[in-house]
Amino acid sequence: MKTDTLPPKRTSTKKKKWKNLGVGLLYLSPALIITGIFLFYPMFRTLYLSFFVTNAGGTPVSFIGFENYTMLWESATFRTSMSATFLFALYTVPTTIIISLFLAVITNEKVKGIPFFRVVFSSTLGVSVAAGATIWLLLFHPSLGVLNNLLNAVGLSGVQWLTSPNVALISVAITTIWMNIGFNFIVLLGGLQNISEELYESAKIDGAGYWTQLFKITIPLLSPTLFFVSVVTIINSFQTFGQIDILTGGGPSNSTNLIVYSIFREAFYNGYFGYASAQAIILFVLVLIFTFIQFKVGEKKVHYQ
Repeated sequence: MKTDTLPPKRTSTKKKKWKNLGVGLLYLSPALIITGIFLFYPMFRTLYLSFFVTNAGGTPVSFIGFENYTMLWESATFRTSMSATFLFALYTVPTTIIISLFLAVITNEKVKGIPFFRVVFSSTLGVSVAAGATIWLLLFHPSLGVLNNLLNAVGLSGVQWLTSPNVALISVAITTIWMNIGFNFIVLLGGLQNISEELYESAKIDGAGYWTQLFKITIPLLSPTLFFVSVVTIINSFQTFGQIDILTGGGPSNSTNLIVYSIFREAFYNGYFGYASAQAIILFVLVLIFTFIQFKVGEKKVHYQ
């Protein structure tokens, strides 16, 4: 005769699992609450507002569906922002990674005085965006800046670093590269120092030179760290804001009006919160797509020890 009751042992195991789940959720609750308030709620609120026209205070006034997205598609200003954003990422991401990797490789050598240079190369990590942008604002000054004075000293004319539409984006990119080198340098140096010395000693015994060791041992074993750095750097390039606000304010002629700055300007200067929210959703989708592509394509080339 069959019974619907579970065996005592199975019932006890099931209760134990639910108890463990409850305890785990209790410990996670502070993080879940903070994440919900500061991440998920703003994200869903932004998605909600993107379908509305709002007043100057951000309160929805009327539902317009996908009209904000349609206006973005037809907007020449938004297309300029998209183009500037992709160009900015193209300028900053490869350059930052290559320079950081070069500095990490040369400071990984066992040479007297190297710790001093490690401190110097990582020092930008301790500089705030506001302070770093202000430093470069002075360097880029058309008449008092060091860069133009150096150009004048060698007989070249000064450059309108921040007021020329053809140069302003490059100037902001230079500032961003300088700011990001410190973090990438530390991460890559840490990855280099985790590579076993025995591998290099074995390669030397087999007659491998410096460049062979670099491309056959160092780079492949550093690939997980390079993958991490590339993902973080691309995401940061799409989220750049502070240096643009201080250096150019999105100008001249919207040449540095990246999507993040365009969102800020439309929302807090013009009061178009619904329109700005639609841009924020597009930015979120872009970052999601690029991150997915990196994990799908780039991770296949990562060599884990």
